[in-house]
Amino acid sequence: MKMRGRQVLMQTLLNHGVDRIFGNPGTTESPLIDSLLDYPQIQYIVHLHEGVAVGAANFYAQASGKTAFVNLHVAPGLGNAIGMIYGALKNSSPMVVTAGQQDTRLRLRDPVLGHDLAAMAAPVCKWSVQVERADEIGPILQRAFKIANEAPAGPVFVALPIDVMEQETAIGPGAPATLFEASRPDPAGIEAMAALIGAARRPAIVAGDDIARVGGQAALVKLVDAIGATVWFEGLRGRNSFPTDHPAYRGTLAFDAPGVAKQFATNDLVLMVGGPFFEEVWYGPGSPFAPGTKVLQVEAAPARLAYNFTLDAGVVADPRAALEALVDAAAIDPAEAKRRNGALAEQKKSEDAAQKARVEKAWARTPTSMARAMAEIRAGAPADVVVVDETITANLDLFKTFVFKGPDDYFSGRGGGIGQGVAGAIGVAVAQDRRPVLCLSGDGSSMYSIQALWTAAHHDLPIVFVILANREYRVLKHNIDAYRTRFDVKSNKPYMHMDLTGPVLGFVDLARGMGLAGTHVTKADDIKAAVAAAFKSGKPHLVEIEIEGKR
Repeated sequence: MKMRGRQVLMQTLLNHGVDRIFGNPGTTESPLIDSLLDYPQIQYIVHLHEGVAVGAANFYAQASGKTAFVNLHVAPGLGNAIGMIYGALKNSSPMVVTAGQQDTRLRLRDPVLGHDLAAMAAPVCKWSVQVERADEIGPILQRAFKIANEAPAGPVFVALPIDVMEQETAIGPGAPATLFEASRPDPAGIEAMAALIGAARRPAIVAGDDIARVGGQAALVKLVDAIGATVWFEGLRGRNSFPTDHPAYRGTLAFDAPGVAKQFATNDLVLMVGGPFFEEVWYGPGSPFAPGTKVLQVEAAPARLAYNFTLDAGVVADPRAALEALVDAAAIDPAEAKRRNGALAEQKKSEDAAQKARVEKAWARTPTSMARAMAEIRAGAPADVVVVDETITANLDLFKTFVFKGPDDYFSGRGGGIGQGVAGAIGVAVAQDRRPVLCLSGDGSSMYSIQALWTAAHHDLPIVFVILANREYRVLKHNIDAYRTRFDVKSNKPYMHMDLTGPVLGFVDLARGMGLAGTHVTKADDIKAAVAAAFKSGKPHLVEIEIEGKR
């Protein structure tokens, strides 16, 4: 029985469990759009910008555990999305990105919107290809889903010419293979790691995003409790793989090697699990590890092992399986573990008291301090809220105010590209429709994907978008300070082009123009009530909070 190429595409999606398409339609996507009525099982999430569609799909993949599917529009549309595809690559999000392509019979005529789409996408994808005939659609999509999910996961790109989608083929859609990919660790590797951990007096663990993806948090907690280790997150991470109220949680690592080395200064062993390790912003000489520090690493694929650092032991395995094996093998004196854990608990009490004092000191400042804003937002939000985070300079206060116990309590972007938060909140809300979603974003970051507000209204997604408006690119002001220090630039010049004034952005007006109600808060005393009312409405709502700028 013959099928048209578009039918093979749609049936392949159903076979692979795809029930949502994130996209922005155009002429070359007509075969897919016109087929949607025949496939009611698949919902099309409409976006006004291709970058927003990919940003939403990126976070959807993280929150749902599924492979996200995206449909873009030819060369300009793919170009609009490249930055967000890069973010998905850094986030290791399994994603199949497609774009309609012009009729192949026009290839030599340089048609409107025509370009080599596969070449455009290749630098930010694991695999990039154009389908040349209908017979290839099924096999190429089958391969695309496979490659997107192989560790480390990430986006792949497939260009779909409009005429090929209408060709007939006898080669039907494929179905996902039944694979058992959670590899067990080499016993010799676990034995070597266990011996090194047993000899260490001050072990530390860097918990990567992959622990959250494979459900390894409980195993990590058991290991931490058994050996009395401290736990760190990378400066940029998409998930939290360890409960942030645990006494062993120490925070996030710095963005340069000397800064990380300072944080690891007292550790004689560092175990890194499930991540690229490390994304640096600034060059700094030397290693993040002190001389003599034992360095261990666990990864699901060999490519990441010893990629940046010489290892004393490296193991390829499913992170959860490796952590469970280490729990059984890495035995230390229980009394010593109790002593270490007790010291960490005392340190946690001291840090909590310091944060409380910090908030109290900043409580009455005008405009509202970031510390107080976070305290008021937390007080107004539901207890089970899911946070989508792009706070950047307010991130420290966020993590000292909110408690993230499970890996599905928090989602963020990797790679450093901004605008991921407001777009990503759409994907999280689509994936997790039983929990309230709070999107926290700075004003500058939000403007990169502000069109996401329309999608939230169009699909009636009850997201509360909180915009922290300091009327500046605050992180850039911090970074220019760092630049001047690092490169010995003597300057007392002002910060050029980093203020979002003249005119001031009106976020409530922007929200209203895209179908959302909005609340503008200028006084700290009004934040809690505004956030609570936004959630109570059960509708997408934007709360703009004026906060202090750089002091």
